Amino acid sequence: MFATHFLGPKRKTSDKLVTFESGIEQKGNARQPVAIKYFLTAILFVLFDVEVIFFYPYAVNFRELGWEGFMAMLLFVAFFMGGFIYILKKGALKWED
Repeated sequence: MFATHFLGPKRKTSDKLVTFESGIEQKGNARQPVAIKYFLTAILFVLFDVEVIFFYPYAVNFRELGWEGFMAMLLFVAFFMGGFIYILKKGALKWED
């Protein structure tokens, strides 16, 4: 493999040096800044998804967990709602900008 790399032909043409992106012509710079709203939406989706995952075991075993499990779930929801209210106050869900 090393021998073919060093001994093989090296023809660098302009067509070979152009970035190929699935057959789509390149437009502009790939390092343009992306709006942070897209990343915030993805993070919020993960947050809501994880919340639902934590609710499932509680829903299955809520009788065995008793009041301690209920209080733990209330605390979890309180922390989650606190973070959600913080996100709303910061304007993370406003798309008008």
